[in-house]
Amino acid sequence: MKDIMFLAHEPLLEKFREIRAYDKKIKRALAKKNKDEVARLEKNRPSYTLDHLVKERYPQFVDALRDLDDCLTMIHLFAALPAVESERINVNRIHNCRRLSHEWQAYISRTHSLRKTFISVKGIYYQAEVQGQKITWLTPHALQQVIPDDVDFNVMLTFLEFYETLLAFANFKLYHSINVKYPPTLDPRLEALAADLYALSRYLAASSRTLLLDNKAIVPSESEQVDGGQADRQPNETDVRLALLQNQLPANESSSLTRLVVDVIDEDEDDMETRECKALFKNLKIFLSREVPRESLLFVIPAFGGVVGWDGDGSPIKESDESITHQIVDRPTQPHMFLSRDYVQPQWVYDCVNSLIIIPTENYLIGRVAPPHLSPFVDNEAEGYVPEYAETIKRLQAAYKKQLLPMPDLEQQDIDDPKNLFIEGVINRSEDTEASQRKREREILEKQYHNELKIEMQGVTCSASVPLQGNTLDEDIEGSIPQPDHAPNENENLSKSLMSRKKRKLYEAMQIGKARKRADIELLKERKKKADKQND
Repeated sequence: MKDIMFLAHEPLLEKFREIRAYDKKIKRALAKKNKDEVARLEKNRPSYTLDHLVKERYPQFVDALRDLDDCLTMIHLFAALPAVESERINVNRIHNCRRLSHEWQAYISRTHSLRKTFISVKGIYYQAEVQGQKITWLTPHALQQVIPDDVDFNVMLTFLEFYETLLAFANFKLYHSINVKYPPTLDPRLEALAADLYALSRYLAASSRTLLLDNKAIVPSESEQVDGGQADRQPNETDVRLALLQNQLPANESSSLTRLVVDVIDEDEDDMETRECKALFKNLKIFLSREVPRESLLFVIPAFGGVVGWDGDGSPIKESDESITHQIVDRPTQPHMFLSRDYVQPQWVYDCVNSLIIIPTENYLIGRVAPPHLSPFVDNEAEGYVPEYAETIKRLQAAYKKQLLPMPDLEQQDIDDPKNLFIEGVINRSEDTEASQRKREREILEKQYHNELKIEMQGVTCSASVPLQGNTLDEDIEGSIPQPDHAPNENENLSKSLMSRKKRKLYEAMQIGKARKRADIELLKERKKKADKQND
């Protein structure tokens, strides 16, 4: 009853009643064929917003970030759908979803918050870390979408209406956190060329650069200009670096100085992981051919510090530019090739992102079968199966970081301090010696007990003066002693009999899960063997 009373006082209900009464007025005017009245009523139709719902549901901004997974997936889905008036999917809603998704991607790319990406049959998975919260969403492939008949779009549109308001709030808060005005004003030329994401990136870079310079007070303030600028001020490390940069650059290269200033400021604010992501493609210029997924790569490559161009109008670099280091191609052959660049498949970019190293391009060249695309969301150690290419990536990462890979039974701290290996070896050897000695004593006592028991069964009194029949008796007794292989099964059955019914069912379910995991691992190994045979 309390919930119903709470919903009864919802302001939206009153607004819905007002809209229903207004629709009746429009129907009356249509019945009277009063076109002027209908036009006036349509112009003044009441509307509603869901802002108060977002504020009630998410009292803190971190709560909204935790709930963005489904929101982003839904908005990226509708951004790729065609407009269908019969399903109430109009053009304005599609454009709004596309605008919100591009604004989100531009922020992630500008702040270098992207961490993982994976291409699957469903679409492309992304994972970003925003203010300590990991956000994962799915975007469909850039293909023609077919509207299914068995999907109720009315329910989805209700969720979409709330998600649009939520993401607009999130974008507003995130843009203001990096001192950028929201909503952004884009270059109309790039918008006309369908380069919205690149236009947003340029807007973010220009806005954050200007505001950062103002906030950091690179130009002396009024208080510092008092008495002819003789105010005492201790220069910090940033000021010294800026002065050195200003002396090294010509006077006409103000834009270059501005970019370097922003880089210096950003380096002081970023954490270690963000710096690694920013520096991955830092010295690379990548050009996209027309057949590759342009929108995805325009999002991923700048997020890791790379410069990207594409085949079409509005591109910052042309295909004939000799400073291009890599060209992404998704075709079996390339008619015209430049010797100064590498021609690789799109998978190379995503594998480099997931491993955070520049992987050699030999296996990703045109016409070659690319290595398996491994998911970064799977923990191979926990699954119990480590693919062969994952081991190769691990070795490349160790070589890139100039580290030694530990052996299977060792850890990194053992390599850092070899004394640990010696101490552990001595302790393990002494423990093994004591365990083997206790086992040997226990076997001798068991054998003696069985020998005495056998003699008593034959009617012979066992005394210390009568020697035991050694070899023959031992062989007979060894056959009667149960084999150690059956001991674990007996212990398991005994433990299960002492369990309660609920715990026993839970234990059996755990064993079934382990058996399934072992079966999956065996299946993966068999597939690997078959693939190796086919390649041979």
